[in-house]
Amino acid sequence: MPQRRPDPVLLSDLALARGGVDRRAEWRMDDDWLAGAWSQESTLVLPVSDGAFAVESGRAALRPMRPADVPDGAERLLLGVDSAGTLWFAARMPVDGARAGLREVGADLSGDEVALAATAVALDNWHSAHPRCSRCGAATAPAHAGWVRRCPDDASEHYPRTDPAVIVLVIDDDDRALLGRQGRWQPSWFSTLAGFVEPGESAEAAVRREVLEEAGVTVGEMAYLGSQPWPFPCSLMLGYHAWATSTDIRVDGEEIVEARWFSRAGLAEACASREVALPPAVSIARKLIERWFGEPLPGDWIRP
Repeated sequence: MPQRRPDPVLLSDLALARGGVDRRAEWRMDDDWLAGAWSQESTLVLPVSDGAFAVESGRAALRPMRPADVPDGAERLLLGVDSAGTLWFAARMPVDGARAGLREVGADLSGDEVALAATAVALDNWHSAHPRCSRCGAATAPAHAGWVRRCPDDASEHYPRTDPAVIVLVIDDDDRALLGRQGRWQPSWFSTLAGFVEPGESAEAAVRREVLEEAGVTVGEMAYLGSQPWPFPCSLMLGYHAWATSTDIRVDGEEIVEARWFSRAGLAEACASREVALPPAVSIARKLIERWFGEPLPGDWIRP
């Protein structure tokens, strides 16, 4: 008999979707206000470069600096106001001393800190990848406190890019979960299936297409469980559980080279023996798996 579908209660503890930072978008075009805010001693600035940001040595905490200590010429990015009322910018500049990325410390930062760091990394990635106008090829310049790039030749404005992607744990009528392994991963690494939403496609259609393309499995019902930013470099991950209408696996052999159905007991045993390692706690994939499993699982990927 088919399993009863659970109510789709949203995930509440996604590592990169925490925090209550007020982005204060209305200030981004006010040059006088921005200049005054930069001159305040209470303002904090997070150095960011190449996906990494300044952290305290030996612990997961941001290491901001004062505006007066930021080198001239560093691009300023308005991040917003944290829950304590402190105003934050990021500065695109070399990060001296201890530094880390979201994969390393995202799950351990406070909610406000991870929101600030994720925004800083996403904006820095966008500026690095889009230095020129997509219309005419001219070099663009940052504007609106780092949230726009403007072309001086054709006056066009360009905005930060976010690419939606679906990520899905497929469950069959025997309440088994489908996990796959990419060819470039370590032999023990398994995760949920995922892929980008294509132009003209709904997220739900992308779930069905990606699962069929990667594993040869068809799905019917699905439940949306939450989203989180994944700025590697600019994704927004939309998390789902979906229920299979077929169970025969036919991997594509390109992106996914191995896929397996796991019972709860089988996955627990495989994780305990280290036959299988799951994605780290910072990922929405881990939360989708543990929501199905019912409790935390041991072990995660250790990147070489």
